Amino acid sequence: MTDHLTVSVLGTGIMGAAMARNLARAGHTVRAWNRSRDKAEPLAADGAHVADGPDDAVRGADVVLTMLYDGPAALDVMRRAAPGLRPGTVWAQSTTAGVDAVADLAAFAHEHGLVFFDAPVLGTREPAEAGRLLVLAAGPSQARDKVAPVFDAVGSRTVWTGEDGGAGSATRLKLVANSWVLAATNAVGEVLSLAKALGVDPDGFFDAIAGGPLDMGYLRAKAGLIRDGALSPAQFAVTTAEKDARLIVEAGEANGVRLDLAAAGAERLARAAALGHGDEDMAAAYFASFEDRPSD
Repeated sequence: MTDHLTVSVLGTGIMGAAMARNLARAGHTVRAWNRSRDKAEPLAADGAHVADGPDDAVRGADVVLTMLYDGPAALDVMRRAAPGLRPGTVWAQSTTAGVDAVADLAAFAHEHGLVFFDAPVLGTREPAEAGRLLVLAAGPSQARDKVAPVFDAVGSRTVWTGEDGGAGSATRLKLVANSWVLAATNAVGEVLSLAKALGVDPDGFFDAIAGGPLDMGYLRAKAGLIRDGALSPAQFAVTTAEKDARLIVEAGEANGVRLDLAAAGAERLARAAALGHGDEDMAAAYFASFEDRPSD
């Protein structure tokens, strides 16, 4: 099988659009669709065909890549795409869907004779645009050669977690990783808001931890976005981060684990969205510490 494939990308938001561009740059034929067509239209300049509907986008595709809001959205779009699907098509499902939703998506794939890969990614806008996402993937080893060119185009590395995509092992790992990312992001906002409230220069804090085990590049990067007012365009939006936080809480509850920080983090993100920061970078959870936008 040639390494140049026809790939259907369903969902061209922050991540999906970047993935579609990298697929086109790698020489693949890309057929893109998004619920709001205006978000897909710019991909035409990168050589992608912008489809009118999901069924049109998947017709004749070797691989279907979904990067949608959540599991129910992915299932709804694939049901709409069903008339254009053909048995044997590979479906790489990269939406952060939640453990229960992955089982529903895998059942749809089985019903339509699709080869299902649970394939969420780690990374935000910058690594997505650079084609340096970390792909977490589970799916049958005998079909991995068919999907490898897609993962290679969008990511710098693929970590395989199992043979059965429907078991959700890749999604489980993604939720564990995101629990750390979201906790760290919320902590950044609270550190800066507390420093503001106490009249502490944040640079004094950064100097105090510099070079030690408490110092980390992620802390400085997210703090920089807040301090510089550089929260748009989002690397990863507040509303999407809130959704992921709630999936993490639900996964913990379903397995007898109470995740207090994740639950509180979801509420912080919800407050930030209610204050008008939903489309900004998730670092904008900072604003949840204040009733109104803080003065400089």
